[in-house]
Amino acid sequence: MPEGDSLHRAAQSLQVLVGEQVEVETPHPRASGKRLVERLDGRRLESVEAVGKNLLLRFEGGLVLRSHLRMTGRWRVERRGAARAGRPWLVLRGAEHEAVLWNGPVLELSRGAPPVGRLGPDILDEPPDYEAMLERLRSAEPDRLVGEAIVDQRLVAGIGNLWRAEALWDVRVSPWRALAELSDLELGSVLDAAHRLMRTGVEGTRPLRHVYRRTGRACRRCGGTIRSHPLGEPARVAYWCPGCQRGGSEPA
Repeated sequence: MPEGDSLHRAAQSLQVLVGEQVEVETPHPRASGKRLVERLDGRRLESVEAVGKNLLLRFEGGLVLRSHLRMTGRWRVERRGAARAGRPWLVLRGAEHEAVLWNGPVLELSRGAPPVGRLGPDILDEPPDYEAMLERLRSAEPDRLVGEAIVDQRLVAGIGNLWRAEALWDVRVSPWRALAELSDLELGSVLDAAHRLMRTGVEGTRPLRHVYRRTGRACRRCGGTIRSHPLGEPARVAYWCPGCQRGGSEPA
């Protein structure tokens, strides 16, 4: 699933359309039923921002389009009139560029405040509100595993499987440790690592992966064997090195 850094990169690329009156098309039949063309075609795109794993596109008249990419969605910005095969969900066409959404199952249009009020603080905010994130994490059940808690978008918005694995490895914290076992300093270090790694991904090349999807391979730091196992509900796969991320009730 695209994570917060992917959405921030998409928001950056869509800035070329901000301020323009856009033509709107919905070639995919599942998107055409949402009446986006009737409500948005010809309106000025006023802003685009990423909030957690959501992209919010604000149009004149107080209309806000929320895009969530789930597992397979992708935004692409191309030159106007570029050839393509297939039927994208949504096309926003400006004078020189087109923003094209592929496989984007969640498109919600609302008027006024965007429907993301239940999300926790965004890990990619500048500066990040670590105090608010810690407060939300401490409000969770004390025996909840840290690897599950930091991908709960109601507690901290934007972190997914990839950056959960890499941030926890970076600070040598096992995903299987309970929140109650971690000090505020340790939790803060996890959040800071996630912010730092993801911000690097937004601003340039993604950092080298150390544990994510490296099951059975040697840890680059200690030489231990990287493991993976489903964690939490839904059962997303966690990746970690038992050699240098010790602690907690690891699965057998």
